[in-house]
Amino acid sequence: MTTPSNGLIEAPRGLRNVAVTSTELGDVRGREGFYHYRQYSAIDLAVSRTFEDVWFLFLEGRLPDAAERRRFGEEIAALRPLPDELTTILPEIARAGRELQPLSALRTALSFLASARDLRPLWDIDAELRKQDAMMVCAVTPTILAALHRLRTGSEPLSPLPALSTAENWLYMITARRPAQAHAKAVETYLTSTIDHGFNASTFTARVVASAGADLVSAVTAAIGAFSGPLHGGAPDRALETIDTIGTPDRIDEWIRPRVAAGERIMGFGHAAYRTQDPRARLLRETALELGGGLAEFAAVVEQRVVEILAELKPGRELYANVEFYAGVVMELCGIPRSMFTPTFAVSRVIGWSANILEEAAAGKIIRPSARYVGPEPPQPVPAG
Repeated sequence: MTTPSNGLIEAPRGLRNVAVTSTELGDVRGREGFYHYRQYSAIDLAVSRTFEDVWFLFLEGRLPDAAERRRFGEEIAALRPLPDELTTILPEIARAGRELQPLSALRTALSFLASARDLRPLWDIDAELRKQDAMMVCAVTPTILAALHRLRTGSEPLSPLPALSTAENWLYMITARRPAQAHAKAVETYLTSTIDHGFNASTFTARVVASAGADLVSAVTAAIGAFSGPLHGGAPDRALETIDTIGTPDRIDEWIRPRVAAGERIMGFGHAAYRTQDPRARLLRETALELGGGLAEFAAVVEQRVVEILAELKPGRELYANVEFYAGVVMELCGIPRSMFTPTFAVSRVIGWSANILEEAAAGKIIRPSARYVGPEPPQPVPAG
């Protein structure tokens, strides 16, 4: 970065490699293919601990003991049911538009809930009340999303079951079936591995809004807006469509090569942070293969060949499968409809957003960068009307 005569610090476009604040929540070390939640490897946590344990870690800064795990589970269970304020308005939200846009509908539902609950600005409340708001939003988000899906498909929403975990309830509320243990474990692995991932676009957006002292839902809904974009969270279904379109191993080259040569992006490959394999993709590849079936095996064949083609046609770019490539495979194998792939991602990421919001609110300083003006030289005479 340079500091020109106007006193502005010139940062690279997209703020690449620019540290804008400090955090205790985690980091991504892209060249190593490693990321962590607080002091623990995120992959190790996804393999060895429950989703709720890691949720507790983000809120409290430590992993829970047995008594804390039980109490935390009871708190979450009490907050999961659809709030009374939403039971009458949610069908209207679900019916809006030609087809359901789950993340847009979630923004609307959460905004209504914030108004109905009189959520106060983060600036005006203490740390405990902020945490309570975060718990409520994170716990009810899966219930809202599942209810929106069922309402749009002509079914009645299902209430979450207190005895089920977040992953189990998510599958149950969408499919109306108690999930198989293997499916619940696979979805829990996915959810835990995607809670947080550095200062991505949606997390940074959430922190900007939180830095202004706005209420927690305002920051979360802003993050959802950023997250809904195909270049961020909105691509697991698109990556799976690539696998579907290719269809058979003998068609990989004929489908991929022209698109790479034309400069098109291959959904599910490449990541802004990683210059080696995405550790989440490695974890979810193993998860998909453990679930079994031809889809997982074919996805692994497609991945290997696409990486080879990218290395040949884009030497030095170091492009590998990212989390979205195998996320779609895992969710498909577990019976989650494709329209709910990105919402599943949001079920976990809302916890990371909320933790970042709480951290930013504690800092108490607004984020206010500058822009370099490149338009016509001012001041110029205003033309006569």
